[in-house]
Amino acid sequence: MKDAKSEFWDAMEDISEGMLGLEGEFLIPMTPKVRDDVKDGTIWFITAEGTDLQKAVAARPKAARLVVSDRGEGLWADIKGTLAQITSQDVVDDVWSAMTGAWFEDGKRDDDVRLMSFTPSEAEATISDDNALEFFYKIAKAKITGDTPDNVGWQGKITF
Repeated sequence: MKDAKSEFWDAMEDISEGMLGLEGEFLIPMTPKVRDDVKDGTIWFITAEGTDLQKAVAARPKAARLVVSDRGEGLWADIKGTLAQITSQDVVDDVWSAMTGAWFEDGKRDDDVRLMSFTPSEAEATISDDNALEFFYKIAKAKITGDTPDNVGWQGKITF
């Protein structure tokens, strides 16, 4: 396996669901986006004017958490960082998707579109490069033998 930080970012490029919220508050489902061609250490979110998260960070960045869990990408992580509202039509254009478009009547030029950046500071993560069948084989084997699963991935803290 490459270093954990590189593996994290490689996996995040294909993660399509996560739970995002301010530190100490409830998390809500959001779609994280990492720009494939720009390795800037930022996870992007598009939301609408007037949502609780948007209002909370409109004036200044705040401490936040992002939790992702994706068997297909082999990444499970609880990520601490800073959430801020950013104005950049270039980034909106880059991270826009058909799914995002369903929420905005006038598409990416809708007056209610708001861009938020999440800058990770640290994460507690498990990263596995096993394919799904290999992973489930290790779990089933451990269940049958009574042992704990062996070598199901890297686990630890990542500092960004």
